[in-house]
Amino acid sequence: MADTSDFRNGLIIRFRNELYTVVEFQHVKPGKGGAFVRSMLKNLKTGKVIDNTFRAGEGITIIKVERKKFQYLYRDGKTLVCMDNETYDQIYVDENLFGNGVGYLKESMEVEILSEGDNILSVEIPIFVNLKVIETEPGFKGDTATGAVKPAKLETGVSINVPLFVNVDDVLKVDTRIGGYVERVKL
Repeated sequence: MADTSDFRNGLIIRFRNELYTVVEFQHVKPGKGGAFVRSMLKNLKTGKVIDNTFRAGEGITIIKVERKKFQYLYRDGKTLVCMDNETYDQIYVDENLFGNGVGYLKESMEVEILSEGDNILSVEIPIFVNLKVIETEPGFKGDTATGAVKPAKLETGVSINVPLFVNVDDVLKVDTRIGGYVERVKL
């Protein structure tokens, strides 16, 4: 059985009957008392991050997870259809596994699916995506100094706040973790 000495960033463990990934950890050996491991764990299902302290050498259950690249094909109601890049098999994935980033997915975009056997644990979408603005108020020359923002609707249907100088048909780099504008992309 594994113990806390096997901790590493990205390790997936079963803790309190849920699956968590180790975000950060630190072995601590105080002058008085026993050694312990301070850790930050992220729940794979909810995304909630918790702090936990383990005794040094405490047993943990490591989960063997397979990471595989898939191509997002299309939406079918509340599920999204993805294709395995190697075998071309199609699978149906619940949109909740994509998290908040589901609104930034374009067809044929590559995603990474984490699974334990046939059980899909989570889906990781790209951190940055390039999306075209399809609707926004017109920008004016010189609207860059104030830091003001306006709403813009992107090609996937999601709206984000953008600087005033962004116009329709501009392609933007968007951070899918926070749903925010990063920069304008020149094609």
